[in-house]
Amino acid sequence: MKKVLAFDLGASNGRLMLCSHDGERIRLQELHRFPNHAINVCGHYYWDILRIFQEMKEGIRKSIQAGHHDVSSLAVDTWGVDFGLLSSSGELLGNPYSYRDSQTSDGMEALNKIVTNTELFHRSGVEPAVINTIYQLYAIKQRQPEILDQAETLLLTPNLVSYFFSGVKANEFTISSTTSLMNYKNGDWDDELMELLKLPSSIMAPIVKPGTILGPTLDSINKELEMDPIEVVAVAGHDTASALAALPIKDENAVFMSCGTWILIGTQVKEPIVTEESLDWGFTNEGTIDGEYRLLKNNMGLWLIQQCKLMWSREDQQTTYEEDNQLVRDAKPFKSFINPDDPSFFHPENMLKEIQNFVEKSGQQSLETKGEFLRCILESLALKYRWVIDRLEHLTGKPINTIHMGGGGIKNEWLCQFTANATNRKVITGPVEASSIGNAIGQFIALGEIKDLKEAREVVGRSFQTKEYEPQNQKEWQDAYERFVKFVK
Repeated sequence: MKKVLAFDLGASNGRLMLCSHDGERIRLQELHRFPNHAINVCGHYYWDILRIFQEMKEGIRKSIQAGHHDVSSLAVDTWGVDFGLLSSSGELLGNPYSYRDSQTSDGMEALNKIVTNTELFHRSGVEPAVINTIYQLYAIKQRQPEILDQAETLLLTPNLVSYFFSGVKANEFTISSTTSLMNYKNGDWDDELMELLKLPSSIMAPIVKPGTILGPTLDSINKELEMDPIEVVAVAGHDTASALAALPIKDENAVFMSCGTWILIGTQVKEPIVTEESLDWGFTNEGTIDGEYRLLKNNMGLWLIQQCKLMWSREDQQTTYEEDNQLVRDAKPFKSFINPDDPSFFHPENMLKEIQNFVEKSGQQSLETKGEFLRCILESLALKYRWVIDRLEHLTGKPINTIHMGGGGIKNEWLCQFTANATNRKVITGPVEASSIGNAIGQFIALGEIKDLKEAREVVGRSFQTKEYEPQNQKEWQDAYERFVKFVK
């Protein structure tokens, strides 16, 4: 029985899973879970990375207390684009900024005066989005050049935490591919681009392949936690890349959906698809665990519902998951729609007000009940996913018949069924903890426990249940799509 620790850090919570493999099946045990969110300090949003790291150590402590003294390795996957800067002595230069911080807009505007979005896309294959690392770094250069003067190393979030555990500085391929700073043609940092932007390319830690064993845990960690050293592995550090590795996909033309606060929709391709259409439609090309690429689009996900429920909780009107289901069931279908990716929903002070404003300004019926808000969000999300998948089919030139959904968002069965209805395609859901499982798969492959990704997906298929959703009510959903599509730019 081989055991590994998989840290999966999301933008709303983090978790530690103990993953074991007996040669036939993978088993998961959640050891520790903790909330995570960006913190507003003096008008800027930061990640409290030291508290996150302390929670991760607490998870290891729980593992040891539970008697798991035979763990072979640990690894980390996270959201994309964010990073930390280290000094020449290896110390952290302040808390990392969150991608939701407003300074990134200023960085994008200034950078585009030097390099156009089209040129950036054709160099990196990555959609020029305001959250991308390149804009964050350029904003820091403008606002705080002294920090870049002090910086010797830039580490992306999963690699920063891996450094805390191992002392090894390296950036893994899949997470590096989210930055707009990696040239997809050679799979390395774009020194020419960084020189043009007067960004210090020397700070970019080298890119390593998924599955690289960085080294053992530091003596200081071993002493603090009273543990034997274990290997730290650089798995597919972008959580979506890890999630994709864990989906039991058999049809190479299938679409994957990694479902959570964001929902990322894409398909695996051997080489990036870098065309004017893919740029205009907002698609991006990011790495996979086996060195290929994910042609995908970042889409708003359950953030909309999370923020609505936050507002209701502030008014002491909390609802349970079961109550939400009943509210959706009772609400009138297709009353009004929103474009889920409208900028007004990115980080509003009051999500309920922003949704109502969108509905009313677009000449639709006002939303009155919680059920109407929830149903409007879920229907709009599913209809937007049809828009995305239809364009994926066009860009790849291949028919897409099946959608694989994984991640915590698949617990919302309305979202899964509505996605099947809206897209007129079969949906297969599972596993829920896809990112954690993919993280573990990367470790098992690195340790020689599992041969390759093909074998890993066979193991996943034996280990976890899936559920299928067939399309329903096609005429009603087609009519709804024809109304909805006018809100999508």
